[in-house]
Amino acid sequence: MKILVTGGAGFIGSNFVRYILKKYPGYKIVNLDKLTYAGNLENLKEVEGNTDYTFVQGDILDGKLIASLLEGTHPATCREPLTTIINFAAESHVDRSIEDPASFVKTNVLGTQVLLDAARKAWATPGHRFIQVSTDEVYGSLGPTGYFTEETPLAPNSPYSASKTGADLMVRAYFETFGFPGIITRCSNNYGPYHFPEKLIPLIITNALEGKSLPVYGDGQNVRDWLHVEDHCSAIDAVLHKGKTGEVYNIGGNNEWKNIDIVNLICDILDERLKVPGQPQGTAPTRSLIKFIKDRPGHDRRYAIDSSKIKKDLGWTPKYTFEQGLKETIDWFLENREWWQGIKSGEYLKYYEKNYMSR
Repeated sequence: MKILVTGGAGFIGSNFVRYILKKYPGYKIVNLDKLTYAGNLENLKEVEGNTDYTFVQGDILDGKLIASLLEGTHPATCREPLTTIINFAAESHVDRSIEDPASFVKTNVLGTQVLLDAARKAWATPGHRFIQVSTDEVYGSLGPTGYFTEETPLAPNSPYSASKTGADLMVRAYFETFGFPGIITRCSNNYGPYHFPEKLIPLIITNALEGKSLPVYGDGQNVRDWLHVEDHCSAIDAVLHKGKTGEVYNIGGNNEWKNIDIVNLICDILDERLKVPGQPQGTAPTRSLIKFIKDRPGHDRRYAIDSSKIKKDLGWTPKYTFEQGLKETIDWFLENREWWQGIKSGEYLKYYEKNYMSR
């Protein structure tokens, strides 16, 4: 299999690249990434010498570049056309979308359309596959009960989720209009190694290790379903090899947690990992750093995924419990301080000050 992975230097994309190269020796992967603030080649150091892996810096809005990769005329392809696209490339942070909606529309909607158009023109024969990696946020906000299914109406509430909805609808339209081999996956919140530290879990872990305040939006009662990134990778693997063209597959971890409960759990695990003799667990210093801040506009109250379709049809199940995955994630951040300390500097500090400290 010859795969174009877009956005493969980001959090989920880089985990997927490593996962596939490890599980399927001989699969060829070309990783196309623009290397914006969230793209980091440090995420892929362990595969740099793998002859089945090639990195290309570029933008999914560059139709000529995409066409050359799919047709096999680009040097990175060794004259082998790429038969599959897995599209991770996206602007993905809700807070940033509130500041700059236009960049989200440009990358997430128009970029996806460029990929679709290039693939439709290059793939004249059967046997191809396009997987659009999307989010449960396209469904909007849930009340205290119920779950998102693949039939739940789309009702995005942020510029980010609206842009991902637009991209999903383009994939659907190309399938319905052109018979294009598109599949859509919608996952719940991911966590795990190499998670960019502007998102909740890595932000709390790294801030606690630095002795900084732990910002929690609003009352901290917002609920999310958490999915370990390796479980997400295995689900996309199942869709890649067994998914049905034109279908949507929801991917969830069956781990609903309130934000404040996650923050408290991280504090308790860190207190145990870094325990000072004679100090009771769960008291100080980490819980004392929690700071409730002004909620962000349009903050969805609850997400929860019904994953029964992918479990029944493709035989996928998550292997991580949240507590196990969170402990392993915290240990990874403890062991890889250089990685996140290098990120949490420069432009990141300016963004952090504006988004969290000034609320």
